[in-house]
Amino acid sequence: MANLLQNEDSPYLKQHQNDLVNWYPWGKEAFERAKKEDKLIFVSIGYSSCHWCHVMQKESFQNKEIAKKLNENFIAIKVDKEERPDIDRYFQEIFMKMNNKPGGWPLSVFITADKIPIYSATYLPPTPRYGLIGFEELLDILVLKYKNEKEKLIKNGIEVIEALKPKSKIEATKINENLIKIASNQIKQVYDKKFGGFGGAPKFPHTYTLNLAINLYKLTNDNELKEIVINSLNNMLKGGLHDIVEGGFCRYSTEEKWLIPHFEKMTYDNGLIAITLLKAYQAFNQEIYKDIAFKTLDFMIKRMSKKGLFFSASDADSKDGEGRYFIYKFDEVKEKFIQKSINLELLKELNIKRDGNFEGYSIARVKDINKLNEPKIKEALNVLKEIRNSRDYPFIDKKIITSWNSMVIIALFNASKIEKRFLEIAKSSLEALENKMLKGNTLFHSALIDKPAKIEGFFEDYAWFINALISAYEATLDEIYLIKATNLANEAIKRFYKGGFWSIGGDEFNSFEADTDASIPSAVAIMTHNLLTLRSLVESIYEKFAFFTIEVNSYNIMRQPISRPTLTDATIRYIKDDNIIKANKEILKELIGYNFKYPYTLLKVTNSFEIELCTNRGCFGKFRDIEELKREI
Repeated sequence: MANLLQNEDSPYLKQHQNDLVNWYPWGKEAFERAKKEDKLIFVSIGYSSCHWCHVMQKESFQNKEIAKKLNENFIAIKVDKEERPDIDRYFQEIFMKMNNKPGGWPLSVFITADKIPIYSATYLPPTPRYGLIGFEELLDILVLKYKNEKEKLIKNGIEVIEALKPKSKIEATKINENLIKIASNQIKQVYDKKFGGFGGAPKFPHTYTLNLAINLYKLTNDNELKEIVINSLNNMLKGGLHDIVEGGFCRYSTEEKWLIPHFEKMTYDNGLIAITLLKAYQAFNQEIYKDIAFKTLDFMIKRMSKKGLFFSASDADSKDGEGRYFIYKFDEVKEKFIQKSINLELLKELNIKRDGNFEGYSIARVKDINKLNEPKIKEALNVLKEIRNSRDYPFIDKKIITSWNSMVIIALFNASKIEKRFLEIAKSSLEALENKMLKGNTLFHSALIDKPAKIEGFFEDYAWFINALISAYEATLDEIYLIKATNLANEAIKRFYKGGFWSIGGDEFNSFEADTDASIPSAVAIMTHNLLTLRSLVESIYEKFAFFTIEVNSYNIMRQPISRPTLTDATIRYIKDDNIIKANKEILKELIGYNFKYPYTLLKVTNSFEIELCTNRGCFGKFRDIEELKREI
C-alpha cells in the first residue's frame, strides 16, 4: 500500500511511495502529529540518483522489522534535497556542528516537533557495519533516551542551533593584492602532483579552483599554476570520471586516479566542467579541451534534454547493479571488435582487460587524452557505444532546476563564441527556462518537465539565472538580456540581501548562503560577479552591494581563499576592476568619443581580469591593461 508520498511530484519521493515506512512529505501534518503524539521525527534527505540512498531504502525502509519500529515510535519525513535545498543545507549544517565533519546523502536526522536536532548521521546500515551503528539499534536507543533524558537532549539540541547563528560582530580585514599570492600558494599546497586535482579520495572535479588557477595564471604568468590546471584536466579526462564513450561526466571519483567514478551524472557537474574546459581551451589553446566540452554539451542536449530544458540527473545504478550500463566484459568487447573488424590492439589502448579494472569489468580509458581524436579510437568508441545501445539507460530524474539549467546555458553561450551552432540552442534554452520558471519578477526553483513550477526560487536560482542572462548579453550584445538581468538583480537584492549577507530563501529556516564552494560554486560569489558586471555595464550603485558582500567575508577570504575560490576570484576581480575603471574611465571616454554609459559604450572587466571594450556597434577585443588598450586604439 502506497504512503503519502504517492501524491508528490518529486521523482525521489515517488521512489519511496511503496516503502514499508509511513513516510510524510515535509509539511505541517507531520509536525502536528509528532507534537500531538510526543514523538521524535526522523528526517531522511536524499535525491533520486543517490546510490547509498537506494541502498538504505532496500536495507532498512523495505525491511519489515525496521519499518515497524520506525512507524510505531517515530514520525518519518522524506525530503528531496534537490527540491528543497534550503532544508538540506540547514540540516547539513546541523550535521557538521554535531559531528565535526561534512555530511552527505542520505542524511539521517532525528528532531523534535519543534525542529530541535537530537541526532544526525548519513547512511546507516540495518545492523552494525563499516564501524557504524545499526539503524535498528539506533532506533531502540533513541526511543529510550527520549523517554528518560528528554530535557537533556533538547538542551543539547538548542546549543547546536545557537552555534549556527551568525556572529553579530563582523571581523573585516583589509583586502589587497596579497590575496593573489596567498591564493596561488594555497592552490599549490592542496594540489595532487601525481594525478592532478585537489585532495585525496573521493576526488571531485573542483572546477571552481581550476577556474581561479587559470585566472591567477593570466595575472601572474606563474607556469606552476598552468601546469596544475593542465595536469588536472588531462588526468580527469582520460576516462572513468569522464565518460569517453558517450560524453559527459560522473559526479566524482571514488579513488585518486579518476578511474572509478560514482556513476551518477549531474546536470550541474556537466555544465560547470564544460565552462572550465572552454576557459582552459581559450587560455592554453589545447583543442582537446574544446572538443570534450562540445561533446559534453552534445551529450546533455541529446540524452538529458527535452523542450530546450535540462533534466537534473541520471542514476548511478542500473537494474544489474551499480554502473553496469557504463562498463564492459572483455569477451563482449572482443567479440564485437572482431565482428566490426576493429584492431584488437585497441582493447589495450582503451584499457579493456580480461580481468577488468572495476569489479571484473572494464571502464574505457586512454593513457593520452589526445588519442581521443584519433580516427581508430573514435571508431572503437562507437562500437562500445553500440554495445550500450542494447542496454537500458539508468533512471533519469526529469526534474528541471533553475540554477542547474542556468549553468548549462552559460556553457552553451560560452561555446557559441567558438562555434556558432550553439548560439540558437543557448537562446532557445534560456527562453524555455524563462517561460517555465519566471513569473513577473518571481523565479521558481524546480518543476517536472511537463508540470508547472510550484516551489519559489531560492537565492542560488536568482544568482545563476542572472549570470545566464549576462552570458547571453555578452554572446549577443542584445541589451534586452542586460535589462532582464538588472531587473532580477534588483529583485534578488530586495528578497535576499541583508547588510552584506544573502539569505538562502524559503520560509522554514532563517539561514544565510555560505561563501564557500561545495558541490557547486557559492551563490554569494556568483552574485558578487553579477554585481561587478552590472556595476561596469549599467550603474555604479551595484558596487555597494558587491563591496559589502566582500567586506563581511573578507576575514575568511584573506585567510582561507582555497575554501572559497569563486568568491576569491570575484574579490581579485573587484580589486583589479576598481583600479581600472576609476582611473581610466574618462581617458577611455575621450579616446573613443562615445558617451560612456549603458547601453552605448561599455568598459567591461571580464572574469579573466581583462578589459573588454564594447559599444553598441560591437566589442573591440580584450586587453591586459589600459596601456595596451591605448596602444591598440
